[in-house]
Amino acid sequence: MRKYAYLNEPLKCDESNYIFKIMFFEIKEGFYLFEYCSLDAVQCSFDRFYESLDDLYEDWNDLIDERGWIDMEDPLPDCQHDAFIPIRVRGRDIGKPEWRKLETLKDGVWVEYKSK
Repeated sequence: MRKYAYLNEPLKCDESNYIFKIMFFEIKEGFYLFEYCSLDAVQCSFDRFYESLDDLYEDWNDLIDERGWIDMEDPLPDCQHDAFIPIRVRGRDIGKPEWRKLETLKDGVWVEYKSK
């Protein structure tokens, strides 16, 4: 299960970054919360771990805007859980990951991903 939300107001998270939107992803052990430092960010800037959904909601529900939590499909196999589009490490699907080389699915074909 994945859900994302936009914050009512940007939330300062360190000396130079603000969080604008968040997403969570459920795993067997709990929930990862991903934090995004721009509205158009595809991948997260920071993440946190929560053991329970209640704790996550307690920390964030009052900070999200009127749209609330928006359901989102789980990522495709081998893809990044924090990405809003299909992104994976090249070669991960065949057991030979090329770290720092990403690819994305475009028109049914995996192509090199270049962040903006």
